Amino acid sequence: MRTARRAGSLFAAAGLLAVVLPALLARGAEAPPAEDPWSRLPEILSRIVAPEFPARDFVVTKFGAKGDGLRDASTAFRKAIEACQKAGGGRVVVPAGTFVTGPIRLKSRVNLHLEKGAVVRFLTDPALYLPPVLTRWEGIELMGYSPLVYALDEESIAVTGEGTLDGGAGPDRWWPWKGKGPESQKADRDRLLRMAEEGVPVAERVFGQGSRLRPPFIEPYRCRNVLIEGVTITNAPFWVIHPVLSQNVIVRGVKVVSHGPNNDGCDPESSSDVLIEDALFDTGDDCIALKSGRNADGRRLATPVERVVVRRCTMKAGHGGVTIGSEISGGARDVFVEKCEMSSPDLERGLRIKTNAMRGGIVENVFVRDVTIGEVGNAIDIDMLYEEGANGTYPPTVRNVRVERMTVGKAVHALFLRALDGSPLRGIAVSDSAFGSVAKGNRIEGTVDLDLRNVTLRPSPVPPGK
Repeated sequence: MRTARRAGSLFAAAGLLAVVLPALLARGAEAPPAEDPWSRLPEILSRIVAPEFPARDFVVTKFGAKGDGLRDASTAFRKAIEACQKAGGGRVVVPAGTFVTGPIRLKSRVNLHLEKGAVVRFLTDPALYLPPVLTRWEGIELMGYSPLVYALDEESIAVTGEGTLDGGAGPDRWWPWKGKGPESQKADRDRLLRMAEEGVPVAERVFGQGSRLRPPFIEPYRCRNVLIEGVTITNAPFWVIHPVLSQNVIVRGVKVVSHGPNNDGCDPESSSDVLIEDALFDTGDDCIALKSGRNADGRRLATPVERVVVRRCTMKAGHGGVTIGSEISGGARDVFVEKCEMSSPDLERGLRIKTNAMRGGIVENVFVRDVTIGEVGNAIDIDMLYEEGANGTYPPTVRNVRVERMTVGKAVHALFLRALDGSPLRGIAVSDSAFGSVAKGNRIEGTVDLDLRNVTLRPSPVPPGK
């Protein structure tokens, strides 16, 4: 059944929906099937190939590193990486032990490999992450603190192994900058937003000593052929895995367990041909968030995040399981999500698209299938009124979002859909899906082109005596 509905329709009423919807769906069940977008998946996957590295090892202890958890190994990491690159590439190996370091800068054809039992613990003195480097903070380019693991304009780089990357962040290190106290990031954040809107050149957007814009953890910037595999990542200052303007990126088998502010698990931004698979995300923000720049700065670069495949991942706590936005001014397209599992009392949304009239951009061709959600706030959440809402002159477009075979055990809302006046949600389709124990049914506002086929919604039981 395809309908264009506004707030107040039968779809907004949980009790009526549970009784009426199955009968209405039955009448639309004979409509001809649409073209299968998943037929494109093999071609997209064929473009995504892991980098290969020469069989040479450069062990950091041979360059002076001590795995005692005390002595600064920054120089040893730098020398090992330089020697590896000079030799034509290979692995920089971190053996078992705890190695303390400042930022690590990867170079082409270098695989930073953490053996089982290896811990790389990053120092938390902000001065160590200077001089400023080109980075992107909440979708805006600037010269800021170096990411903990950083690469710029490199080709064939990797972080692999069974070890742990510990960012060292906590309630008294990095994270307080998000708060409202004397160390708050607010003044710097406001200044950066203002610079971007005024078109200040990136080279002049310098946030160095004394600034409060936390660095991302792993950030390949304008890189090709990137592999991040196997490692455990914890205690991040800010966004965890953040490929920016990069191509051919694989994030595989990682475990991200970090509950600090803005600890998004994996945020491919303005990147293409990205595969995220077999990973665990238990975070303080969105588990996976696809992005493409914020407002004027996103429109300046005008580079979408595209051809992204997410499969067989597990999402626990977080603001969203798989999210698109909100820094999405460059657009997002051709996103495929399948065979993922999500569940937590602290998982606020399953599939989430968030944007507004300041972001603009086009989000299109988002395909989700075979996702199982145990417990969640809103199972499917598409919100054009996020944060600034209608207060802008760049109304976004969201179209062609298809969800099939989603199973939800417990939710507040099955569908939470909010369209912007004059910018309807188009081509939103849910099929062969079941939403159980839904406390508040669906909430739908604005004009929504919604196609539901073989969808069931079971309200949560009414407590005795109610």
